[in-house]
Amino acid sequence: MNSVQSNYRVFGATLLVAGCCIGAGMLGLPVLTALGGFLPTCLLFFFCWLFMAATGLLLLEVNLWFKEEVNVVTMASRTLGPIGAFMAWFLFAFLFYSLMVAYISASGQLIADRLQTLTGVIVAEWAGSLFLTLLFSVFLYLGTTMVDRVNRLLMLGLAASYLILVCVGSRHVRIDLLSHVDWSASAYAIPAMIVSFGFHNLVPSLATYLDRDVKKLRFSIVAGSAIPLVIYLMWEWLILGLIPLDGENGFRQALGQGDMATRALRNIVGSAWVVDLAEAFAFFAIITSFLSVSLSFVDFLADGLHIRKTGSGKVKLCVLSLTPPFLFALFYPGIFLKALSYAGAFGAVILFGVMPAAMAYQGRYRKNLQGPLLIPGGKGVLALIFIVSIAIVCLEMVTTR
Repeated sequence: MNSVQSNYRVFGATLLVAGCCIGAGMLGLPVLTALGGFLPTCLLFFFCWLFMAATGLLLLEVNLWFKEEVNVVTMASRTLGPIGAFMAWFLFAFLFYSLMVAYISASGQLIADRLQTLTGVIVAEWAGSLFLTLLFSVFLYLGTTMVDRVNRLLMLGLAASYLILVCVGSRHVRIDLLSHVDWSASAYAIPAMIVSFGFHNLVPSLATYLDRDVKKLRFSIVAGSAIPLVIYLMWEWLILGLIPLDGENGFRQALGQGDMATRALRNIVGSAWVVDLAEAFAFFAIITSFLSVSLSFVDFLADGLHIRKTGSGKVKLCVLSLTPPFLFALFYPGIFLKALSYAGAFGAVILFGVMPAAMAYQGRYRKNLQGPLLIPGGKGVLALIFIVSIAIVCLEMVTTR
C-alpha cells in the first residue's frame, strides 16, 4: 500500500470514529447540561472525551493481543470467560435497545411538532414514532446497501444543516445566558456525554482496516474522537446562548418534560430561519443515528441468535430489533433524555469502561498476553478507569429522577 492510500485510510478511519460519535445524542445534551452552565459543561466534555479515548485505546490493546479479527464479545470470552461473554452480549443488547428507545421517542416529538406547524393539526407523538419505525423496518429489510445509500445523503444534510445553523444562529446568542454556573448540577449530564463519545464497537473493524498499525490506529482514535468534542462545544455554546434556563419554554421545563433542545428552541427563538434549521438538523441527526444503530443491532442479533438474513429471517430480525423499543417509547412518552442517560451509565460505561479495564487486567497480569502497551500506568491506571466507571454508574443511580 503506497503512502497516499495509507493516509487516505487513516483519514477515512478518523472520520468513521467521528461519525460513530456524532448523532441524535446532541439533541438532548444541551437540556441535560444547561443546569450546570457552559463553563462546567466544557470541562466535563473534555473529561468524558479523555475517558472514552483512553478506554478506546485500552480496548484496542486487548484486540491486538489476538491475531485474527475478533469482536468485543469474543474478546470478553477469551479474557473473562463465559460470564464475561454473556455480560458483553447483554450490555450490547441493553445499549442498542436504550439508544433506539431514545431515537424513536425523539422522532415522535419531531414529526408531531413539524406536522402541527405545517397543518395546524395536533398529531400524537406515538403516530410519528410509528411512521418512522415502519419506514426503518423497510430499509432494514432491504439490507446494508440500501441503508448505506440513504445514510450518505442524510449525512450530507446533517453536515450542511449544522454548519448553516451555527452561522445563522450565532448572531442571536446572548452572552449573559452563558454566564450561569452551578457545579453541583453539572454532573447530571455525564452519562449522556459518555454515550456521545461511543465509537468502541468500531475498534475491531478499525484494527483490520488499518492493518493493525498501532501508530495509525492511535491517531485515528484520538483525533476521530476529538472532532466530536469540538462540534459538541460549538453546539453547546449556540444552544445555551439561545435558550434561557428558567421561565416558560426554558431548559428547566424541557428537562422536566423530557424534550429535545430543538423543541425548546422553536418555542423561544423568534427567527424562523433558526428554528427551521434546528429542526432540519434534528431530523437528520435522528435518522442517521437510528439507521446506523438499528443496522448494527440487526447484525448483532443475527450473529448472536444464529438467524439467517433471508426473507423470513429478515422479518424476524426487524421485529426483534424495532418492536421492543417502539413499545417502550409508546408506553413511556418523553423518555428521550432518560434513555440517553441509561444508555450511557448502564450500557456504555460498563461495556466500554469497566469491561476493557477488566479484560486488560486479566490479559496483562493473569494470562500474560503479549502486545503493544497503549495505556501506560500499570494496575494503577486500570484501577482508576474502573473506579471512575463505577462512580458514573452510581451517579446515574443517585440522580435518576
